Amino acid sequence: MDTTHKLKKLKERLAYYESKLAFKMKRYRGVIHESASSEMKHQEVMVLRAMVADLKKEISQLEEGST
Repeated sequence: MDTTHKLKKLKERLAYYESKLAFKMKRYRGVIHESASSEMKHQEVMVLRAMVADLKKEISQLEEGST
């Protein structure tokens, strides 16, 4: 797989996960202790944030390497 194709796929995935994170953040109020559903929502938001950060990092590394 060439770099431009991989960058395109990564940017598509980034856009997908950014929109998913934005949707989850609309109703996110942090962790309400003693609430299992709140803690589950918090974990989901944290996972999405990590995925977005990792995708951005990988994209920037590929863009630096291709120039």
